[in-house]
Amino acid sequence: MITSALLERRREAAVASGGTSAPAIYRAALDLVLDAGLRGELLEFGAGTGTLVRQLLDAGFGGRITAVDILPRPAGLAAAVRWIQADLHEPLAVAGESFDAIVSTEVIEHLENPRAVFREFGRLLRPGGTLIVTTPNQESLRSLTALALRGHFVDFLDGSYPAHITALVRRDFQRLCQEAGFEPPRFSYTNHGGVPRLPRLRWQTVSAGLLRGRLFSDNVLMLARKVREAR
Repeated sequence: MITSALLERRREAAVASGGTSAPAIYRAALDLVLDAGLRGELLEFGAGTGTLVRQLLDAGFGGRITAVDILPRPAGLAAAVRWIQADLHEPLAVAGESFDAIVSTEVIEHLENPRAVFREFGRLLRPGGTLIVTTPNQESLRSLTALALRGHFVDFLDGSYPAHITALVRRDFQRLCQEAGFEPPRFSYTNHGGVPRLPRLRWQTVSAGLLRGRLFSDNVLMLARKVREAR
C-alpha cells in the first residue's frame, strides 16, 4: 500500500536529484538513440525537467514522444510531447505494448525494485522494442576505490542518499534482462569520468582522451531488445 508519507518521500528524492543529469550522459544517450535508428512511439521513463526530450526534438527524432515523471510537466515543453505525471515505482496506467522504444537516463538507481521496473519495461514495449538505460558505473576505478576505502560505491555514499538507493552492475542488468524477456544487453560508456578523490579532474583530460571505457567512465549505458517471440 502506498501511503502519502511514502509518496512524499519519493517526490522529495526526485526534487533532490534536480530532475536532470550531466551533459555527457545526455549526449551519450542521444547518440545511442540516433545510432540505433529508433523511431515510432518512444517513452522517456523519468524525464525530469525534459532536457533529453528537447534534445531528441532538436535532433529531429521523427516519432512520437511520451514522457513520464513524478515531477509535473516542465514549462515550455513542446505541445506534441505527451506528459504523464506518475510515480515511477508503480505500474503506469498505459496499455501494454504501447511503445517501440524506452529510454531511461539516471533513473533506475532512484527506484526501489529494479526487477519490477524491468517487468514494466517488458510490458510496455512491443516485441523487438528497444530499451536504453543509463546509471552510475559501479565498475569504474573511482567507484571501486570508494567501495574499498569508504564502504560503498561513490554515487551511493551518504551525500547521494536517499536519492540514490539501488546500485547495479553489468551482471545485474544481464540477469534483469533475462528475467524480463529481453535479449542479452550491450553496454557502452560515457567516456567521461573523474579521478578518485579528485572528481573534477577527468581521466580524459590527464590522458589526452586515451583513457576510456569501463574503468574511466562515471556512467554506463545498457541497450537491450525485447524478444520477438514468447519463450
